[in-house]
Amino acid sequence: MDSNITLYPHQLRALGRLTSGSILNGGVGSGKTLTALTYYKRNYIHRPLYVITTAKKRNSGDWYDEAELVGVTIEEVDSWNNISKYSHLKNAFFIFDEQRVVGYGSWTKSFLDLAKNNKWILLSATPGDTWMDYMTVFIANGFYKNKTDFTSQHVEYNQYVKFPQIKKYHGIHRLKAYRDALLVDMSFERTTTRHDEHVLCSYDKEDMSKVLKERWNIREEKPIENVSELVQELRHITATNVDRILKTTFIFSTTPKIIVFYNYTYELNILRDICDRNNFVYSEWNGEKHEEIPNSPTWVYLVQYTAGAEGWNCIETDTILFYSPNYSYKIVEQAKGRIDRINTEYTDLFYITLHSNAPIDKSVLTALKNKTVFNQVKWGSRYG
Repeated sequence: MDSNITLYPHQLRALGRLTSGSILNGGVGSGKTLTALTYYKRNYIHRPLYVITTAKKRNSGDWYDEAELVGVTIEEVDSWNNISKYSHLKNAFFIFDEQRVVGYGSWTKSFLDLAKNNKWILLSATPGDTWMDYMTVFIANGFYKNKTDFTSQHVEYNQYVKFPQIKKYHGIHRLKAYRDALLVDMSFERTTTRHDEHVLCSYDKEDMSKVLKERWNIREEKPIENVSELVQELRHITATNVDRILKTTFIFSTTPKIIVFYNYTYELNILRDICDRNNFVYSEWNGEKHEEIPNSPTWVYLVQYTAGAEGWNCIETDTILFYSPNYSYKIVEQAKGRIDRINTEYTDLFYITLHSNAPIDKSVLTALKNKTVFNQVKWGSRYG
């Protein structure tokens, strides 16, 4: 028996299927951490244990706390940025948390070295969108020798563009077989109910028209030079409107504890100002500040999407506010999962999205509804 914990049926089913090299595929809040630690205890307790995760989760100490519950010892918990420090290790067991092993990047050689010389599993709520996302894991499991081997067998590139663009994949049946062999599903019936609320905010139509039709940067009083600048100006107009600020203030004042996700630094400055002017207790998690949730009866927690959409949990609130929508459906789902945990005391969870009827906001929301990523270059080129 495993000390101090009782696993749910879906966790026990996953334990029966896990092998070294598997991807433990569970939605946010499904209990992947305890399942992974129990798997290690039952199968590889004689090997030293290392965990590679996000910087936020490393700093939180959550992995050490849960390891104590299971009755195992972790040698070290570190972030993906430092994975090369461990590439020399052999005969250890690695848990790669909040999977970053998608595509092919600077971390690839270190990961493949570790996979070759150690036992390991991956934890992920969103394992991959394309077959290229699975490539490195397939290589690590010995299905292919290297990137060239994989692409030569499965990838057909578009010959009529200047940059590498995949036209189609070949051998899909084999790729599906490999993926299904690695994925260990942790699906379960949630006890929570998610409620999505969209709050419509006004925007300055005159400014919007000037930016769109005249390609004019209002903030810097100069012509807009490219599509990226165009889209950023449009988003700035919607996010800084006084109506959105007033509605945010009202939501803060009527919600005792709330997590707020935002995209840009100017949005953070607006949110800080709201809190300062109204004496709301708040703290931040972003690229520069790594503060914990305030220890207070009421609080506001300001989190930048990229820095904090994954790798931490909070069961102290039932509400998340999205000050502006993110481009990625995957990131938004990860953000929602921060409060949707097995051990939450809340049955109903509330997700509030602020948006306008401006074309840019409507298009971003459409992409999220379709579970895709909003392509600002493609969208902005229509106004080129």
